[in-house]
Amino acid sequence: MSEQPGICGVIFDMDGVLTDSEPLINAAAIAMFKERGLEAQPDDFLPFVGTGEDRYIGGVAEKHRFPLDLPSAKRRTYEIYLQLVPARLQAFPGAVELVHACRQAGLRLAVASSADEVKIVANLQQIGLPPDTWGAVVTGDDVVLKKPAPDIFLAAAAKLGLLPAQCAVVEDAVNGVQAAKAAGMRCVAVAQTFPATQLQNADLVRQDIAALSLTDLTGTSVASTLDQPPPVMGG
Repeated sequence: MSEQPGICGVIFDMDGVLTDSEPLINAAAIAMFKERGLEAQPDDFLPFVGTGEDRYIGGVAEKHRFPLDLPSAKRRTYEIYLQLVPARLQAFPGAVELVHACRQAGLRLAVASSADEVKIVANLQQIGLPPDTWGAVVTGDDVVLKKPAPDIFLAAAAKLGLLPAQCAVVEDAVNGVQAAKAAGMRCVAVAQTFPATQLQNADLVRQDIAALSLTDLTGTSVASTLDQPPPVMGG
């Protein structure tokens, strides 16, 4: 049996992993629906967490058989959301420190989020990890198929110049774990949005991102995973 390549890159989901943004987008979407006459409930959105705002909003509209102009509804949701960000959005404890530790260890880093670019940029700037500090940033606009399809993680690996098996994904959502495993990547889940019992398809589950170590991400010591250089990817 050929030796598997070691982990050389880490791909972070954003909402619910780096930032405590799930309550904010939930509140913004509920407010948007209320303006239009629908009293949506927080739990209505749970099946659509991690799938991007089109599905997050559209799925709830479908559930309630509520007619909705989706582009207009999404724009309004983002307007409300961006008003909440400066005062209420924070990084999860330990998230920024873990990103810096990964960078110091020589791991390649990406953010892969099903959210639109406007939300990703606002979130990353708010927590002090702006887009230009990452090796790659992949948004929901960059892929046709959103999570639980693997496309967004495969795109991130390609941008980092790595094979899927050389990447570890940090996720918080059931759809995200499914996407990471479908991509053929190691997946470490944090139970910050869903209970650990719903994340068992991940290779490892921790209670929160502050509990994650570099060894959790790589599955072995960081030094040994970086001993062999990543292969040159074809153009």
